[in-house]
Amino acid sequence: MISRISGVLIEKAPPQVVIDCHGVGYECEVPMSTFYNLPALGEKVVLLTQFIVREDAQLLYGFGTDRERQTFRQLLKVNGIGAKSALSILSGLSVDDLAQAVALQETALLTRVPGIGKKTAERLLLELKDKFSVDGLTTPAGQPKSASGDVLNALLALGYNEREAMAAVKQLPADVVVADGIRLALKSLSKS
Repeated sequence: MISRISGVLIEKAPPQVVIDCHGVGYECEVPMSTFYNLPALGEKVVLLTQFIVREDAQLLYGFGTDRERQTFRQLLKVNGIGAKSALSILSGLSVDDLAQAVALQETALLTRVPGIGKKTAERLLLELKDKFSVDGLTTPAGQPKSASGDVLNALLALGYNEREAMAAVKQLPADVVVADGIRLALKSLSKS
């Protein structure tokens, strides 16, 4: 199994990169979060990898952080999610955004990822609910706070983007009620 690859970055064509390791070019597919953090062509790069062997192909997926790789592996365990879908999810959402979507059971965030429909999003949320925990958003892993989802939906309905809304919800106290949560979130958003 190939766990890590280190070499010179010689090609970048999203989502694929080619890394030269002592004269051998390894093609890796990477999520966009990793792609944006890659160095310039000709520079040294290190990627953590996941090697997948299929009947018709041998594929290498690269990640900038272990957290991304672990999330990719967790996504592959979900029924109906293959490597391409998992890569697409990690390209459309950061690991933190995915964890927050799971904690708040928000299908709307997942359905914005190309190739993820409502049923797939619901399956993802169901199968991942005990796998992720986000500081400030979950009590025991996977159990959402009572008001967080409603506050997040209210902020999204008011026109805030997902990142702003999630950041505001994350700052709320654990025992906040919906009305107070909305007021506090709006107050924190108006300061930024």
